[in-house]
Amino acid sequence: MNIQWYPGHMTKAKRMMQEDIKLIDIVIELLDARIPFSSKNPDIDDLAGNKYRLIILNKADLADETITQKWEEYYKEKGFYVLKMNARSGEGIKNVNAIVMEACKEKIERDRKRGILHRPIRAMVVGIPNVGKSTFINSYAGKACTKVGNKPGVTKGKQWIKMSKHIELLDTPGILWPKFDDEAVGIRLACIGSVNDEILNIEDIAYEFIKFLHLNYCNTLAQRYNMEEDENDAETLVKIADSRQCVKKGGEPDLAKTAALLMEDFRTGRLGRISLETPDHI
Repeated sequence: MNIQWYPGHMTKAKRMMQEDIKLIDIVIELLDARIPFSSKNPDIDDLAGNKYRLIILNKADLADETITQKWEEYYKEKGFYVLKMNARSGEGIKNVNAIVMEACKEKIERDRKRGILHRPIRAMVVGIPNVGKSTFINSYAGKACTKVGNKPGVTKGKQWIKMSKHIELLDTPGILWPKFDDEAVGIRLACIGSVNDEILNIEDIAYEFIKFLHLNYCNTLAQRYNMEEDENDAETLVKIADSRQCVKKGGEPDLAKTAALLMEDFRTGRLGRISLETPDHI
Protein backbone atom coordinates (compact mmCIF):
# COMPACT_ATOMS: atom_id res chain seq x y z
CA MET A 1 0.00 0.00 0.00
CA ASN A 2 1.37 3.40 -0.99
CA ILE A 3 -0.12 6.49 0.62
CA GLN A 4 1.20 9.80 -0.66
CA TRP A 5 -0.69 13.04 -0.25
CA TYR A 6 0.81 16.50 -0.42
CA PRO A 7 -1.72 19.00 -1.78
CA GLY A 8 -0.47 21.93 -3.86
CA HIS A 9 -1.93 24.49 -1.47
CA MET A 10 0.63 23.38 1.13
CA THR A 11 3.02 25.75 -0.65
CA LYS A 12 0.63 28.65 -0.09
CA ALA A 13 0.17 27.69 3.57
CA LYS A 14 3.93 27.60 4.11
CA ARG A 15 4.32 31.05 2.54
CA MET A 16 1.60 32.39 4.85
CA MET A 17 3.31 30.96 7.90
CA GLN A 18 6.71 32.31 6.87
CA GLU A 19 5.15 35.77 6.64
CA ASP A 20 3.14 35.51 9.85
CA ILE A 21 5.84 33.93 12.02
CA LYS A 22 7.71 37.27 12.14
CA LEU A 23 4.86 38.67 14.25
CA ILE A 24 4.76 35.76 16.68
CA ASP A 25 6.34 35.08 20.07
CA ILE A 26 5.18 31.47 20.59
CA VAL A 27 4.00 28.68 18.31
CA ILE A 28 1.35 26.38 19.79
CA GLU A 29 1.44 23.10 17.89
CA LEU A 30 -1.36 20.57 18.22
CA LEU A 31 -0.56 16.88 17.82
CA ASP A 32 -2.89 13.92 18.06
CA ALA A 33 -2.01 12.14 21.31
CA ARG A 34 -2.56 8.75 19.63
CA ILE A 35 0.23 9.45 17.10
CA PRO A 36 2.41 12.28 18.47
CA PHE A 37 5.23 11.55 16.02
CA SER A 38 3.25 10.85 12.87
CA SER A 39 0.96 13.86 13.38
CA LYS A 40 3.92 16.24 13.71
CA ASN A 41 4.80 17.99 10.46
CA PRO A 42 8.61 18.35 10.39
CA ASP A 43 8.25 21.52 8.30
CA ILE A 44 6.86 23.32 11.35
CA ASP A 45 10.17 23.02 13.21
CA ASP A 46 11.93 24.78 10.33
CA LEU A 47 9.22 27.41 9.92
CA ALA A 48 8.99 28.16 13.65
CA GLY A 49 12.69 28.93 13.83
CA ASN A 50 13.74 30.18 17.28
CA LYS A 51 10.25 30.94 18.57
CA TYR A 52 9.06 29.61 21.90
CA ARG A 53 7.22 26.32 21.44
CA LEU A 54 4.29 24.63 23.15
CA ILE A 55 3.14 21.18 22.06
CA ILE A 56 -0.40 20.20 22.92
CA LEU A 57 -1.13 16.47 22.91
CA ASN A 58 -4.78 16.80 21.97
CA LYS A 59 -7.40 14.03 22.15
CA ALA A 60 -5.48 12.63 25.13
CA ASP A 61 -8.76 11.08 26.32
CA LEU A 62 -8.58 8.70 23.33
CA ALA A 63 -4.94 7.70 23.79
CA ASP A 64 -3.27 5.14 26.03
CA GLU A 65 -2.47 7.08 29.20
CA THR A 66 0.84 5.33 29.93
CA ILE A 67 2.12 5.88 26.40
CA THR A 68 1.00 9.53 26.38
CA GLN A 69 3.11 10.08 29.49
CA LYS A 70 6.12 8.74 27.59
CA TRP A 71 5.45 11.14 24.73
CA GLU A 72 5.15 14.03 27.15
CA GLU A 73 8.59 13.21 28.56
CA TYR A 74 10.00 12.67 25.05
CA TYR A 75 9.06 16.16 23.82
CA LYS A 76 10.03 17.87 27.08
CA GLU A 77 13.51 16.38 26.71
CA LYS A 78 13.66 17.99 23.26
CA GLY A 79 13.02 21.39 24.80
CA PHE A 80 9.29 21.82 24.19
CA TYR A 81 6.68 22.83 26.72
CA VAL A 82 4.05 20.08 26.65
CA LEU A 83 0.40 19.93 27.70
CA LYS A 84 -2.04 17.01 27.50
CA MET A 85 -5.54 18.07 26.54
CA ASN A 86 -9.04 17.19 25.42
CA ALA A 87 -9.99 20.37 23.58
CA ARG A 88 -13.52 19.12 22.91
CA SER A 89 -14.38 18.86 26.62
CA GLY A 90 -12.09 21.72 27.61
CA GLU A 91 -9.97 19.55 29.89
CA GLY A 92 -6.52 21.13 30.12
CA ILE A 93 -7.54 24.48 28.59
CA LYS A 94 -7.22 26.37 31.86
CA ASN A 95 -3.50 25.53 31.98
CA VAL A 96 -2.64 27.10 28.60
CA ASN A 97 -2.22 30.69 29.75
CA ALA A 98 0.15 29.82 32.59
CA ILE A 99 2.33 27.64 30.34
CA VAL A 100 2.46 30.29 27.59
CA MET A 101 3.52 32.93 30.13
CA GLU A 102 6.13 30.56 31.57
CA ALA A 103 7.50 29.76 28.10
CA CYS A 104 7.77 33.46 27.22
CA LYS A 105 9.13 34.70 30.56
CA GLU A 106 12.51 35.66 29.05
CA LYS A 107 10.80 37.84 26.45
CA ILE A 108 8.57 39.41 29.10
CA GLU A 109 11.65 40.20 31.21
CA ARG A 110 13.49 41.71 28.22
CA ASP A 111 10.47 43.92 27.52
CA ARG A 112 10.33 44.97 31.18
CA LYS A 113 13.98 46.04 31.15
CA ARG A 114 13.26 48.17 28.08
CA GLY A 115 10.34 49.80 29.85
CA ILE A 116 7.77 47.93 27.76
CA LEU A 117 5.05 46.79 30.12
CA HIS A 118 1.87 44.79 29.52
CA ARG A 119 2.59 44.02 25.86
CA PRO A 120 0.53 40.91 25.05
CA ILE A 121 2.23 37.68 24.04
CA ARG A 122 1.44 36.87 20.40
CA ALA A 123 0.68 33.24 19.63
CA MET A 124 0.00 31.13 16.55
CA VAL A 125 -1.75 27.74 16.51
CA VAL A 126 -0.57 25.20 13.94
CA GLY A 127 -1.10 21.54 13.19
CA ILE A 128 -2.05 19.11 10.45
CA PRO A 129 -5.71 18.42 9.55
CA ASN A 130 -7.99 16.74 12.06
CA VAL A 131 -5.90 17.32 15.19
CA GLY A 132 -8.51 19.71 16.61
CA LYS A 133 -7.11 23.19 15.91
CA SER A 134 -10.51 24.85 15.49
CA THR A 135 -11.94 23.09 18.53
CA PHE A 136 -8.94 24.18 20.57
CA ILE A 137 -9.15 27.82 19.46
CA ASN A 138 -12.89 27.95 20.13
CA SER A 139 -12.48 26.33 23.54
CA TYR A 140 -9.49 28.49 24.44
CA ALA A 141 -11.09 31.75 23.33
CA GLY A 142 -14.51 30.94 24.78
CA LYS A 143 -17.38 33.38 24.60
CA ALA A 144 -15.13 36.23 25.74
CA CYS A 145 -13.22 36.13 22.44
CA THR A 146 -12.78 39.61 20.99
CA LYS A 147 -10.93 40.70 17.89
CA VAL A 148 -8.61 43.55 18.69
CA GLY A 149 -8.03 44.83 15.16
CA ASN A 150 -5.00 45.48 13.04
CA LYS A 151 -1.63 46.16 14.57
CA PRO A 152 0.85 48.74 13.25
CA GLY A 153 3.09 47.19 10.65
CA VAL A 154 0.85 44.17 10.21
CA THR A 155 -0.35 43.26 6.75
CA LYS A 156 -3.84 44.63 6.18
CA GLY A 157 -6.59 42.16 6.99
CA LYS A 158 -4.79 40.17 9.64
CA GLN A 159 -6.81 39.96 12.83
CA TRP A 160 -5.77 39.29 16.39
CA ILE A 161 -8.01 37.53 18.88
CA LYS A 162 -7.65 38.53 22.51
CA MET A 163 -7.44 35.32 24.52
CA SER A 164 -6.72 37.06 27.81
CA LYS A 165 -5.28 40.40 28.86
CA HIS A 166 -1.82 38.86 28.38
CA ILE A 167 -2.19 36.77 25.21
CA GLU A 168 -3.35 37.44 21.65
CA LEU A 169 -3.76 34.85 18.91
CA LEU A 170 -3.27 35.48 15.21
CA ASP A 171 -6.39 34.11 13.58
CA THR A 172 -4.91 33.42 10.13
CA PRO A 173 -2.23 30.81 10.74
CA GLY A 174 -2.97 28.90 7.54
CA ILE A 175 -3.31 25.15 7.27
CA LEU A 176 -0.32 22.88 7.28
CA TRP A 177 -0.74 19.48 5.69
CA PRO A 178 1.14 16.27 6.39
CA LYS A 179 4.01 15.15 4.22
CA PHE A 180 5.22 11.64 4.74
CA ASP A 181 7.75 9.35 3.09
CA ASP A 182 7.36 6.49 5.57
CA GLU A 183 4.41 4.23 4.70
CA ALA A 184 3.81 3.46 8.39
CA VAL A 185 3.34 7.19 9.10
CA GLY A 186 0.82 7.40 6.27
CA ILE A 187 -1.11 4.43 7.65
CA ARG A 188 -1.28 5.94 11.14
CA LEU A 189 -2.48 9.26 9.73
CA ALA A 190 -5.11 7.38 7.76
CA CYS A 191 -6.22 5.52 10.90
CA ILE A 192 -6.99 8.74 12.80
CA GLY A 193 -8.70 10.29 9.78
CA SER A 194 -6.11 12.93 8.81
CA VAL A 195 -6.00 11.49 5.30
CA ASN A 196 -9.38 11.56 3.60
CA ASP A 197 -10.95 8.09 3.47
CA GLU A 198 -12.10 8.83 -0.09
CA ILE A 199 -8.55 8.76 -1.46
CA LEU A 200 -7.51 5.42 -0.01
CA ASN A 201 -8.79 1.89 0.41
CA ILE A 202 -10.49 1.79 3.81
CA GLU A 203 -10.30 -2.02 3.87
CA ASP A 204 -6.50 -1.92 3.55
CA ILE A 205 -6.32 0.55 6.44
CA ALA A 206 -8.63 -1.65 8.53
CA TYR A 207 -6.45 -4.72 7.92
CA GLU A 208 -3.34 -2.80 9.03
CA PHE A 209 -5.20 -1.57 12.11
CA ILE A 210 -6.40 -5.08 12.99
CA LYS A 211 -2.85 -6.38 12.62
CA PHE A 212 -1.65 -3.68 15.03
CA LEU A 213 -4.36 -4.53 17.57
CA HIS A 214 -3.52 -8.23 17.43
CA LEU A 215 0.07 -7.37 18.38
CA ASN A 216 -0.56 -4.61 20.94
CA TYR A 217 -4.15 -4.64 22.20
CA CYS A 218 -5.26 -8.26 21.98
CA ASN A 219 -8.88 -9.04 22.91
CA THR A 220 -9.95 -5.44 22.20
CA LEU A 221 -11.95 -6.49 19.15
CA ALA A 222 -13.34 -9.60 20.81
CA GLN A 223 -14.71 -7.53 23.68
CA ARG A 224 -16.13 -4.78 21.48
CA TYR A 225 -17.81 -7.02 18.92
CA ASN A 226 -18.63 -9.99 21.15
CA MET A 227 -16.79 -12.55 19.05
CA GLU A 228 -13.76 -14.80 19.00
CA GLU A 229 -10.79 -13.11 17.42
CA ASP A 230 -8.88 -14.72 14.59
CA GLU A 231 -5.19 -14.05 14.05
CA ASN A 232 -6.00 -13.91 10.35
CA ASP A 233 -6.70 -10.20 9.77
CA ALA A 234 -9.10 -10.82 6.88
CA GLU A 235 -11.10 -13.36 8.89
CA THR A 236 -11.34 -10.92 11.79
CA LEU A 237 -12.92 -8.29 9.54
CA VAL A 238 -15.43 -10.90 8.30
CA LYS A 239 -16.29 -11.79 11.91
CA ILE A 240 -16.86 -8.12 12.74
CA ALA A 241 -19.13 -7.88 9.69
CA ASP A 242 -21.08 -10.87 10.96
CA SER A 243 -21.28 -9.43 14.49
CA ARG A 244 -22.59 -6.09 13.24
CA GLN A 245 -24.71 -7.62 10.47
CA CYS A 246 -22.90 -5.69 7.76
CA VAL A 247 -24.00 -7.75 4.77
CA LYS A 248 -24.75 -7.10 1.12
CA LYS A 249 -27.69 -8.51 -0.76
CA GLY A 250 -27.31 -12.26 -0.90
CA GLY A 251 -25.67 -12.43 2.52
CA GLU A 252 -22.09 -11.62 1.49
CA PRO A 253 -20.21 -9.60 4.14
CA ASP A 254 -19.90 -5.91 3.30
CA LEU A 255 -16.23 -5.47 4.16
CA ALA A 256 -15.98 -1.84 3.07
CA LYS A 257 -18.84 -0.87 5.37
CA THR A 258 -17.37 -2.98 8.17
CA ALA A 259 -13.94 -1.38 7.74
CA ALA A 260 -15.49 2.09 7.94
CA LEU A 261 -17.41 1.08 11.08
CA LEU A 262 -14.25 -0.31 12.70
CA MET A 263 -12.24 2.84 11.99
CA GLU A 264 -15.05 5.04 13.27
CA ASP A 265 -15.17 3.02 16.49
CA PHE A 266 -11.44 3.63 16.92
CA ARG A 267 -11.58 7.35 16.07
CA THR A 268 -14.40 8.00 18.53
CA GLY A 269 -12.87 5.98 21.38
CA ARG A 270 -15.46 3.19 21.39
CA LEU A 271 -12.64 0.63 21.23
CA GLY A 272 -11.03 2.13 24.33
CA ARG A 273 -7.87 4.19 24.78
CA ILE A 274 -5.40 3.18 22.07
CA SER A 275 -2.09 4.71 20.99
CA LEU A 276 -0.62 3.70 17.63
CA GLU A 277 3.03 4.53 18.33
CA THR A 278 5.49 4.95 21.20
CA PRO A 279 8.75 6.92 21.44
CA ASP A 280 10.59 3.59 21.59
CA HIS A 281 9.59 2.73 18.02
CA ILE A 282 10.66 5.87 16.14
